[in-house]
Amino acid sequence: MKKLILLLIVFPLVSFAQTIKGTFSPAEDYTYAFLYKATPESANYINKGQLDSLGNFEIQLDSSVTAGIYKIVYAIPPEENNFDFIYNGKESVAFNFSQENGVNFTESEENKLWNSYLKSMDMVNQTISNYYTQDNADQKGFEAIFKTLKDTQTGYEELAEGKLVSNFIKANKPYIPTEYEAISTYSKHLKAHYLSQVDFSDYLLQSSSFLIDRVTAYVFNMVENPSNTTYKAHVDDVAAAISDDDAKIKTSLLEMLWQRFVALENHELANYITDSYLLELANKTKNLVLRDMVISFKNTSIGSKAPNFDITLNGEKTSLHQLEGTENYLLIFWSSNCSHCLEELPKVRDMVANKPNLKVVAFGLEEDDRNWKKEIKDYPNFIHKIGLDKWDNPTVKTYGISATPSYFLLDASKIIIAKPYDFEDLEVVLKGL
Repeated sequence: MKKLILLLIVFPLVSFAQTIKGTFSPAEDYTYAFLYKATPESANYINKGQLDSLGNFEIQLDSSVTAGIYKIVYAIPPEENNFDFIYNGKESVAFNFSQENGVNFTESEENKLWNSYLKSMDMVNQTISNYYTQDNADQKGFEAIFKTLKDTQTGYEELAEGKLVSNFIKANKPYIPTEYEAISTYSKHLKAHYLSQVDFSDYLLQSSSFLIDRVTAYVFNMVENPSNTTYKAHVDDVAAAISDDDAKIKTSLLEMLWQRFVALENHELANYITDSYLLELANKTKNLVLRDMVISFKNTSIGSKAPNFDITLNGEKTSLHQLEGTENYLLIFWSSNCSHCLEELPKVRDMVANKPNLKVVAFGLEEDDRNWKKEIKDYPNFIHKIGLDKWDNPTVKTYGISATPSYFLLDASKIIIAKPYDFEDLEVVLKGL
């Protein structure tokens, strides 16, 4: 009798266990699938599955794995090689994945419904695009197309009722005109509607990539060949669409836009986001890392005056801003304990030897001056400055230095005119002088 009771207890646990399984192709391109549970702040590691020779893996889930948004990471860097999916705590999830075709869910009504919805909406949107491309003014055709759009949205909302995917389908609700609109009017209304249906306070949306994708599409893809003025207006629209009560997600999304403009080397827009929103939000959310990062970037943006620091030159106290007598200055942050620095500084010395209108200011990040005093003897024509406390040195923090060597090219007024990424980049920049 005891054995029977034990079987009755164990059997339901086994039979109702859920799994995450998938097939990656080509199999030889992948090794592991890492499962994370996503939250608005981070992604928490759950488990991993090793792929077999056919590209298959399976991860068993226990009762501690609750409903929500999950991520599969399949390569590095993880932030670029992952995808979201919904797990409702009731059904297993299975999919096929390839770089060419993306992810296709074969099990899980939640995820299959979302994929089906997106494909259906893409088809209708393509029909709308074709209609306007042909400069069509057929009102009956217009009404038929947008009736299909409305019916598609309504139908999927009904199918999603009571499911987690409902949050996403409702957030993606398209603009549907009630009467004929020319392309200019339709585009205007489409843009005005694009963010209005999104509940930025929704936990599931915050945990997924939906909000990032939505905001990115609005800022960068809503207008063809946007100018900086257009970008600024779009950033303002995003900021206005998110309540100040949702300060964390507002900060996160605006930081994401800041990072995009930094990557695009659009310093004007990155600093616009800092000045208009991000610095205040960083202070409000007590995000000191973000605050210091945006401040240091702004301090050292191309077009900004390089932050000043004291220098002793020929026994006299002066400063970076007071240096005179040349057209350009190459500011190098280096360290006498940095192997890359010791390799590159002799090359810099040789490269600038025939450039009389360029002076090198070498700022050493050091714990003490012993090695530094020894090394600077090889560079008598450089202007030297030692920064004790190394990474904690105030000037190092002001410049946002995270690696050595780091290069800044300044003009005679100490305005930053270039920020070479590495020595090869520096070579290219200096050839233009």
